[in-house]
Amino acid sequence: MAADDVQAQMRAEWDQRAREDAHYYVAFGRRDQDEEGFFATAADVVRGLEAELKRLPAGPVRGRAALEIGCGPGRLMKPMSRHFGEIHGVDVSDAMIERAAGNLREVPHAFPRATSGSDLTTFADESFHFVYSYAVFQHIPSRDVVLSYWREVVRVLRPGGVARLQINGLPERAGEYTTWDGVRFTGEAIREFTREHGLQLLSLDGERTQYMWTTWRKPPAPAAARIQAVLNAHTGDRVVPARGSLACCSVWVEHLPAEADLNTLRARIGGELVAGSYVGPPENGLTQVNFFLPADVRTGLVPLELLWRGEPLCAPAVLRVIPPGPSVPRIVGLTDGTNLLSERRIESGVIKLFVEQIEHPEDLAIAIDEQPAEGVAMVCTDPLNGVYDCSFRLPDAIARGPHRVTVSAGSRRLPAVPIEVL
Repeated sequence: MAADDVQAQMRAEWDQRAREDAHYYVAFGRRDQDEEGFFATAADVVRGLEAELKRLPAGPVRGRAALEIGCGPGRLMKPMSRHFGEIHGVDVSDAMIERAAGNLREVPHAFPRATSGSDLTTFADESFHFVYSYAVFQHIPSRDVVLSYWREVVRVLRPGGVARLQINGLPERAGEYTTWDGVRFTGEAIREFTREHGLQLLSLDGERTQYMWTTWRKPPAPAAARIQAVLNAHTGDRVVPARGSLACCSVWVEHLPAEADLNTLRARIGGELVAGSYVGPPENGLTQVNFFLPADVRTGLVPLELLWRGEPLCAPAVLRVIPPGPSVPRIVGLTDGTNLLSERRIESGVIKLFVEQIEHPEDLAIAIDEQPAEGVAMVCTDPLNGVYDCSFRLPDAIARGPHRVTVSAGSRRLPAVPIEVL
């Protein structure tokens, strides 16, 4: 049957049911039920719907909007209205909507209206925080019409919004479906639909029963990232020296994407692209990302831009770069070249010397009792801190007994280190 024909049939038959006994056909209770008894039948369904409201983002009631698909005479809209600043209801039956308007006349923020029977075109995209439906889809004789409604639910839900829908989950049967005994869906069909439309499937209860309930959420839009602070990674100060061991900044980012890592993050500092060295765990809503400053960064207020997957992640920040303090070359260790546990007792004729904060290693001069060391070989083990391992041989003239190793770094002479040659 064509969609237009299905809609016409649904409208005509539900108008007839509304005129005959709306309370009976909506609530499946007894015939000729009074208003009080009719609205009392909504209590269990309302409690179930209210339980799902906990899934919504925090916010004031007056800022929330809801939609009921197949609202009938307003049995659910009336109690649900207390949770929203605006609630809408749609129904294919004009007669049902007329009754709903009367029942909701004292709820000024409730708006029932007739619909075509297969879409929600009267509502803009992302209009609602909560969409719900009960005992409606099980009365629709066309799968295409039901699927059309579901696609519309996806469209009108706001990011982070929730849909709570009741669907007939009984097994398929042979024969023609009607506007009372409508189409059925399997749990797998629900899973497939939500996967295809990028929805989070949060609940699926009552599979293979007439009253299968499902809860969907449209994933919330990712919050915009923002740099809250740029600090010295070691001291927490708001200044970072241009060079040296402290030339590393911590960028504290709010709403850093969960997928962000050192492979996808870069910083542009003073126009130069640098890789990160550390991404910390979230802490009070902020994530720490560390970057070493580029070697030729200028001092002063330097722009810092955070990039994710090659694109700017957020508005840039400013990094305050100060001139580095003077380097202080020093000896941090001396051992035998073979027996590294011998400390200053030299038994192999080779010495290993450890120095740091050496800016110009070519200016290093090493001597033993003023006699130049022989075969000096230097390896830089930490370029950031100017750390070098220096290996050299004792001069042949050095006899057993106590001696002194002296090191000069340019014009600076470091304190002598006593050794004992075995």
